[in-house]
Amino acid sequence: MLAMIVHVGIRVGGFVAIDVNKLRQIAAQRDRYQAQLSRLKKLGKQTSCIEAAVSSACDTLQADTNSFVIYGEPQSGKTEMMICLTAKLLDDGHHVIIHLLNDSVQLLQQNLDRFQRSNLSPAARNFSDVIDPEYSFATGFHVVFCKKNASDLAKLNQKLERVRKKVIIDDEADFATPNALINKGDVTRINALIKQLISRDGIYIGVTATPARLDLNNTFDNDNEKWVNFPPHDAYTGQDVFFPLDTELGFSLQTLPDSDDSPKYLREAIFRFLVRVAALNLSTGTDENFSMLIHTSGKKLDHRSDKKPIDDVMNALSDVHSKKFEAYTHELDKIAAKLYGAEQSGRILGYIVRNCDQTTTIIMNSERDKNVDFKSATSPAAMFTFVIGGNIVSRGVTFDNLLSMFFTRDSKHKIQQDTYIQRARMFGSRKKHLPHFELTIPEQLYLDWQRCFVFHKLALEAIKTKKGSPVWLADQRIAAVASSSIDKANVLLDKGEMSFPIFDYSPEIELIIKQTNDPLVCLKQLQHKIGSDSLPDYLIRYVQRILPNGPSSIAVHPSSTIEHMKDADKVKIERTKGLFGQVRRDFPDAVHHFKIFFNGQNKARVIYKFDGNISFLKNAKNAR
Repeated sequence: MLAMIVHVGIRVGGFVAIDVNKLRQIAAQRDRYQAQLSRLKKLGKQTSCIEAAVSSACDTLQADTNSFVIYGEPQSGKTEMMICLTAKLLDDGHHVIIHLLNDSVQLLQQNLDRFQRSNLSPAARNFSDVIDPEYSFATGFHVVFCKKNASDLAKLNQKLERVRKKVIIDDEADFATPNALINKGDVTRINALIKQLISRDGIYIGVTATPARLDLNNTFDNDNEKWVNFPPHDAYTGQDVFFPLDTELGFSLQTLPDSDDSPKYLREAIFRFLVRVAALNLSTGTDENFSMLIHTSGKKLDHRSDKKPIDDVMNALSDVHSKKFEAYTHELDKIAAKLYGAEQSGRILGYIVRNCDQTTTIIMNSERDKNVDFKSATSPAAMFTFVIGGNIVSRGVTFDNLLSMFFTRDSKHKIQQDTYIQRARMFGSRKKHLPHFELTIPEQLYLDWQRCFVFHKLALEAIKTKKGSPVWLADQRIAAVASSSIDKANVLLDKGEMSFPIFDYSPEIELIIKQTNDPLVCLKQLQHKIGSDSLPDYLIRYVQRILPNGPSSIAVHPSSTIEHMKDADKVKIERTKGLFGQVRRDFPDAVHHFKIFFNGQNKARVIYKFDGNISFLKNAKNAR
């Protein structure tokens, strides 16, 4: 520090006079972004995924795109990415950055705390601090957090009325922000207030794992062809781990009957959780804390009833003279022997009864319940931590050391894709404990949930290379988004096609199609020729799983030129009403149809059509 003072000072008559201009230069040379990357690297965290997203976002802004989305997998580290993005935006001269969060005091405090502990300069502030009449936005840099609450947003708008060029970073952007009244000629209050906050010269960056609603709603005219992908880090476990299409499970999946909701299933899951915690701690020689998430009905009364089996088990094990102590310890012994071998069951059982009083149960019912110990739920404070909740735990909540998830939502009705993707709280940095992790869920719901992620990933494949717009899939059991949020004036329904990035067409491609008898082999050879962007491996794996008529379920049609189609976009190789005509005539048994369309410049696309009950939704606004 003394060296710095001498360096910026001028000696005058035995005293050091401060060189104010030099100090101003030092203050202006802060490298906030590199400081944040260095902080993460010191913590042993991978930064390449963050750097990719931040760089892409900055490139998008430089291309004069002022409304776009950053999308990434659920629980893949988006908060750290947003800290780094904020740092880069400040370095680039953006003076006012507003972070919007769901209307939850706990979520706001959790995120605000993480920003403040990052030592970002300036320190992030709650909106309640900056609406003070004495607080000024006239000079300096400002990072403000505000809930997506009509009252809070109205006050913040009033304070920022004359502040120009604000950057709005909207966390969980597909929740509350889209205009659910778009087809009624009206605007929801939250949507209107955020639009007012953006104003004419502001920047809107939505951040979410489920961007379909933002796209199909045309929220703030975000450009889906300019969306930014935030890739997951190497330690991430997501849909490929928990909902694999063609690999063995690396965790324990326990399926429940679709119609029987007996309390015994929850009790048995509690027993298995106790056994797994004990076995894990015995293997590492530590007394680590773990949590079990019980994600059942959305009804608050049901959450109270879900607590009874937990209390029943833990109270019985704490009272060695209770009638249930003997019965429950016998059950635990059987489970321990089954999971870890008879030679380990005694040690595991002893560990459980010695530590069974180290337990806590937290019910998370409401966004506005200030009495809930949010931190103890998300970072377990007791060895055996039980968390019960519905919608409140489905978004933005990261559970450290989660070892078990018990999920019994009703699967009788059509499920909404974006909602269920957000409910995958088992996603995250789980590799360390993955062999011990358990998901308990009704079998049909698991299959529906798996299909949700298949549809979601297929939709996003088209935009990861920034060479196309997403097509969202739905079927009889799975809706893409809430129908009220779909901008029906600009969204095409039931076109029945998916397109993938453009590639260079050559005669060799047609030879592959004509000379290969096995359609699956043909697809793989085409993929090798044109690249996995233009024919995703994920789509081929999905097709392999759905072959009701064997190999004849796949049809690879001869290629066609698009030049004779007067109503087609020959550059983008697109057509509003779709490119495919009748598909059953030449391939009556096929359900998966592939066809390449090319233009006069020898550019081409693969078009995929499913001949079944899948619906395809695409936003046509940007294509006009």
